[in-house]
Amino acid sequence: MTGYGKATAEIHHQKILIEIRTLNSKQLDINMRIPQSFREKEIVLRNILREGLRRGKIDFSISREQSEKEDGPVLNKTVAIRYYQELRALAAEIETGAKEDYLAIIARFPDVFAREDVIPDEKEWNVVFQAVQQAVDQVVRFRKQEGSVLEKDFRQRIATILSLRQQVDAFEEKRIGRIKERIVKNLNEHLNDVHFDKNRLEQELIYYIEKLDVTEEKVRLKKHCDYFVEVMDSEEAAGKKLGFVLQEIGREINTLGSKANDADMQKIVVLMKDELEKMKEQMLNIL
Repeated sequence: MTGYGKATAEIHHQKILIEIRTLNSKQLDINMRIPQSFREKEIVLRNILREGLRRGKIDFSISREQSEKEDGPVLNKTVAIRYYQELRALAAEIETGAKEDYLAIIARFPDVFAREDVIPDEKEWNVVFQAVQQAVDQVVRFRKQEGSVLEKDFRQRIATILSLRQQVDAFEEKRIGRIKERIVKNLNEHLNDVHFDKNRLEQELIYYIEKLDVTEEKVRLKKHCDYFVEVMDSEEAAGKKLGFVLQEIGREINTLGSKANDADMQKIVVLMKDELEKMKEQMLNIL
């Protein structure tokens, strides 16, 4: 969701500079810095940003630059006279006796000379709105470029997870045999003098091994991965939904790991989790 856009417009011989910077955020967070005379249209400006950018931390600013045709700063006589009277009164009260150039002092005060705060008319507002939309469009193009790179990365990582899932099959049958052999061996070593029902033992082994079966987890994992790709292909602004699907993928991978009871399968699960975490790190970048 990072992006940058910039556009300009000219009204009343003033150059209006519009800048938009966006960062990742789960919600829409707009920070606006605009001239006081533009405040009456703040809601309209926010709506343009909301409709065009939807989500993210957005820094929006409008600034004005003086053009060659624009008149210079205007003297605020009321403020200047007030400053002059206050300085003279202060000098008389403390009786410094020194002669000060009050006008030179007053001229340095920022509010004595100010540019005329021009309020745009409706025609000029349309020019400003068009420039804002141009800046928004630039941000959207920037986001799409970044999104195409992330999409390629996500597809590759989903394909890696599915490939690792297939590798589980090679260890699954051997794993069941090893688990059964280990249990029987432990019984023979520690229960030599204890008589037990072999049929009941076989039933318990079957029950225990069924609990370790990961067929459902593998099926659900593939479905979630396929759905993730489907959402990327079919929906815009699906960042939140993709985040939820990743949570489901993670849940199946975790269950697969807890049932594995096998070092080789655990290694595969670790590799899956590594791919998943790298995807989660990028999810905030997805609108």
